[in-house]
Amino acid sequence: MENHKTIAEDGAKKRSLGSSIVVGVLGALSAVYLFNPTAGFLELIPDNLPIIGNLDEAAAAAMLISCLAYFGLDIGALFGRKPKKDDGVIDVEVEDR
Repeated sequence: MENHKTIAEDGAKKRSLGSSIVVGVLGALSAVYLFNPTAGFLELIPDNLPIIGNLDEAAAAAMLISCLAYFGLDIGALFGRKPKKDDGVIDVEVEDR
């Protein structure tokens, strides 16, 4: 009988406690920055600057999504992204004329 492991199980075994703590802290900091309990007093880039004003919020959102994905919560699936499937099979339809 073969031993089948999922990717999530394999990835969970490779994570160390230190890296999980660092990723958790970064996720918490980005969530706090996005929820902004200081009502805009804590800003890395002021929002009234054209074009680049919201880049700090975009970076914090990307960091939060990445941290959640590290712990297994795939936010990308909510937006219709499908996981890549590479099983070596090419699906072809052949018409006979």
